[in-house]
Amino acid sequence: MDEGVNIPGSWGRGSTGNYSNQYGFGQSYGAGGNGGAANDDEFFVPSYLQQSKHIERLWAANEAKIAAQRETPPTRPKGNGALSSRSSSASLPKLAPSHRGMTYEVIEHQPPEDNGGLTPLPSKWVETDKNQAVEIGLDGLDVRFVGGSKLHEHEAAAARTDHPMPVQVGLYYYEITGKKYGPTFTTGDVVGCGVNFMTGCAFFTKNGVYLGPAFRELKDVNVYPSIGMRRPHAQVTVNFGQTPFVFDIDGMMRQEINGIREEISATGISSLHTHRDETSFLKKLVAQFLAHEGFVETAKTFAEEVREESRPLQFGDHAFQDELSTEEDLDASNRQQIRSAIMEGDIEKALKRTHAFYPQVLQDLSHVYFRLRCQKFIEMIRQTAEFLDVSPSKPAKAPNGHAPPASTDHEEMEVDDQKNEVEDWDKMETEEADASTKYQELLEETLRYGQELKQEFQDDPSTESTLKEIFSLFMYEDARLSPQAHLLDRASRVPVAEELNSAILVSLGKPSSAAIELLYQQTEVLVDYLSEAGGAGAFIHVRNDFLT
Repeated sequence: MDEGVNIPGSWGRGSTGNYSNQYGFGQSYGAGGNGGAANDDEFFVPSYLQQSKHIERLWAANEAKIAAQRETPPTRPKGNGALSSRSSSASLPKLAPSHRGMTYEVIEHQPPEDNGGLTPLPSKWVETDKNQAVEIGLDGLDVRFVGGSKLHEHEAAAARTDHPMPVQVGLYYYEITGKKYGPTFTTGDVVGCGVNFMTGCAFFTKNGVYLGPAFRELKDVNVYPSIGMRRPHAQVTVNFGQTPFVFDIDGMMRQEINGIREEISATGISSLHTHRDETSFLKKLVAQFLAHEGFVETAKTFAEEVREESRPLQFGDHAFQDELSTEEDLDASNRQQIRSAIMEGDIEKALKRTHAFYPQVLQDLSHVYFRLRCQKFIEMIRQTAEFLDVSPSKPAKAPNGHAPPASTDHEEMEVDDQKNEVEDWDKMETEEADASTKYQELLEETLRYGQELKQEFQDDPSTESTLKEIFSLFMYEDARLSPQAHLLDRASRVPVAEELNSAILVSLGKPSSAAIELLYQQTEVLVDYLSEAGGAGAFIHVRNDFLT
């Protein structure tokens, strides 16, 4: 935003080249550098982007990055170290000839790609993408003009952000607050700038009031939040969403999301399936899912309920009713039993049944077999940890972190002449000894199984990291307090059961995924594709909006 420039209430159509630096945007000449002292690990989410799928992916990538930094020791950079951005004129931006009365700055480097290839949110002004007449504050959010004299009317000293606006969020917005901002905007005024990438339209706000579209057809170009300054002592502070905005950008985002949802709700399946109404189509998907997953009894009950509903309504889709016939064959029953065993934590039972009914699956798919074996070790660790909650007293800790075997030497106790008290003490002592013995037996059994597991897969390098991860649980008396405690979550049984069920289905010549799962996966891919260019998909989160 160029200090001292009037913003009309409504602008006509124009190209980004006309107004790029003058009105808050930087063209796609690249960006980069680490200006200011803002912490790169600080992750913030503007309120209007809290439901964005792109932000969800950025958060996951940021968490993975932080975890990797914790595990990797810092290394000394090679060479004599990087030069300060202030120490050499080589880092200063070059001035290109003025374009329609405005000098713009060409940055000849691209930002380093991280975050899994995702475009991060702009978070600060950067030292490497600014004019020498502009000074950036320590937090990377304040910028001040420090030039000796006022520039010509067609010139401005510019700065821009560390990252471009990510088109995948659909709508992006930021605000700046001015100090000694010039004749048009006074001290304390808040000027906002936003881009709706679905419509390709940029807009401005002033003190929370929408000023209308600035220009349109903003397509296929990286757009950076930028600031242009030319008056001595001018100073502004930017808000990229770290604090609440003055303008109701959340309301604007809700309007866009609601509009997309209305379009989705108004869309039927007639173009996809002309011979079936939407209700019967959804029931068919549910029935097929239940049968596919091996929920035989539930599928039978569901099919019967659908038939009962169809009779009073004179629902005549007899073909559909026939399709609701569930899998009553032996395979469905076997798969259900195997799945139930895994969900109950009885991996040994699941392995035995799979070996008995589908031995080829475990022979041909070694990764499925390995995952089941690892899950059994995890279940044994869980059993050991949960034993601590039910034992009469916690076993004493040995130097290796675990309890030692029960001792047969008892300390002498002073007892009175009452026989019942003597019996109570003896009983308590016996229970504690039994508990300690049982705990030690569980530990030894788990240790033996772990050694067998390691020996069985020692020649397969692809299993090394997984074995190291699960074996680390054994180093803690209570594995629920270890850094890998998430492995003990009972929810981790679900993907194991689903992977084995899919493997069995494929061995029987059936689809590995239910139709409704394929429909969900295809919808996610389509929405992602539509969001890449800032289209309607950027405003939709399939799981959060429709599945929860």
